[in-house]
Amino acid sequence: MDFTDNRSAAGRYDAEKARIKAYIESHLKERRLRHTYSVVEEAKKLAERYGGDMEKAELAALFHDMFRGRPETELDRQVKWFGLPEHLIGRPNLSHSKIAAIAMEREYNIDDADIVNAVSFHTTGRAGMSKLEKIIFLADAIEPLRQYPAVQEIRTLAYVDLDQACIRSLERTITYIREQGEYLDPDTQNALNDLKEKLDL
Repeated sequence: MDFTDNRSAAGRYDAEKARIKAYIESHLKERRLRHTYSVVEEAKKLAERYGGDMEKAELAALFHDMFRGRPETELDRQVKWFGLPEHLIGRPNLSHSKIAAIAMEREYNIDDADIVNAVSFHTTGRAGMSKLEKIIFLADAIEPLRQYPAVQEIRTLAYVDLDQACIRSLERTITYIREQGEYLDPDTQNALNDLKEKLDL
């Protein structure tokens, strides 16, 4: 489903949105579902603030955690089945977004690359993020149910400067991952480097 055709997108969007809502409401645990709907509202606000496409933002937000909370063994099987990178094995926090992006295309016929990428990279970010990708990345990080050090700072910054907010969020993520001794996806460091380079920081 390509949302560039504004003449017919609205009707098809409503149908897909209903299917997606039905799925997540029957498969996600209550806490994850509340988070998802909170991300939807945050994404729409950010899209409005920065002149983004609110329909795309809503759809990507609805989809972003569709496979979060699934058993790790199930996600690992899907990683192998879809031929995704090996570093995703045993890391459901990273694999769920890639699997959701594939499901968008294969099961929901959503072929808008910007929406698919926004879902695929919502956890890590990446170099060359589009406006929509930044919006979903930040909405996931700052929605009102999130509580962690620096979240209020990032929330405030998100409505002042989208790029600076992404930089601050990425820096916090990288610091946290390193302190925990966990795996740092190269896309996260690449996203930070790319934004800093573009802003000449």
